[in-house]
Amino acid sequence: MILVTGGLGMIGAHTAAALADLGQEVVVTGHRTTQLPSFLAGRVLVERLDTTDRDEFLALGRRYGIRDIVHLAGSIPGADSAGFFRAETSGLVNALDAAISWGVRRFAVASSISVYTGQDDRPWSEDLPLSTVPLPHPIAAFKKAVEPIALNAVQGKGVHPVILRIGSTWGPLMDPESPFNPIPPLVSALLRGEHPGPLYADDGSDFGYAPDIGRAIALLTTAGMLRHEVYNISNGHRYTHRDVADAITRAIPTAQVRLIDGRRDAHGRDGYLDITRLRRETGFRPTFDIHSAVAHYVGWRETNSR
Repeated sequence: MILVTGGLGMIGAHTAAALADLGQEVVVTGHRTTQLPSFLAGRVLVERLDTTDRDEFLALGRRYGIRDIVHLAGSIPGADSAGFFRAETSGLVNALDAAISWGVRRFAVASSISVYTGQDDRPWSEDLPLSTVPLPHPIAAFKKAVEPIALNAVQGKGVHPVILRIGSTWGPLMDPESPFNPIPPLVSALLRGEHPGPLYADDGSDFGYAPDIGRAIALLTTAGMLRHEVYNISNGHRYTHRDVADAITRAIPTAQVRLIDGRRDAHGRDGYLDITRLRRETGFRPTFDIHSAVAHYVGWRETNSR
């Protein structure tokens, strides 16, 4: 049995689906809801869990024979940054306690592309030294802190840690008005018949599609042997907003996506992830490019609110 905390969120649900596709038994957790998305119905078990409750977390091990943990649970910070860090750290430590107590084989945990902030090389590979520049958001700060905490906590405990440096991910189940990726809000506005603001044509990112990202995490979780502890998770390709606009107008022929030539920051450079390590050790190849991803997402949103 594989436990996916946060398994009802965007990345967690797609990870759970990919694990089920691989023939794995999966239990997912949700905090505020236990309602399964349609593509998980009948395929996984679901438990309500507040990851900050240590006793409740450890009790899962008495109900299930859990072999691996994928810890993806997280929250969005409000005005109380200290409270956000307290809750996220508590959930992480409880997940680590569970991994050690249950003697799991592998503990995979979400980090982020944001750990490379301040690094000038492109694309970003796992061997690059991480900068000490201030990070732009509490989530980015916490994800960077996750890495040494997780690696140190399981050292010598017989648990293989896997740090998942996840790129700019979007897709079904993402908040349709999310500030963290431009594509869902843009599609939402166009499907409502609105005229969203323009994008800078040459800005961009790796824009990994959630089903691909979930499959990459599933492959790392189930791999017989891994040579490393840190892996970039993305599609390994930089797409521009011009690419996004072209994909959207193909999927929604009536759409008009306005573009401004150039970049918001004329001297900036977009970071994206080198996934050579992931490809080499798991055989991962993205199923979706930006055009097929946008077409799939538009079809999903026509019958789903997020």
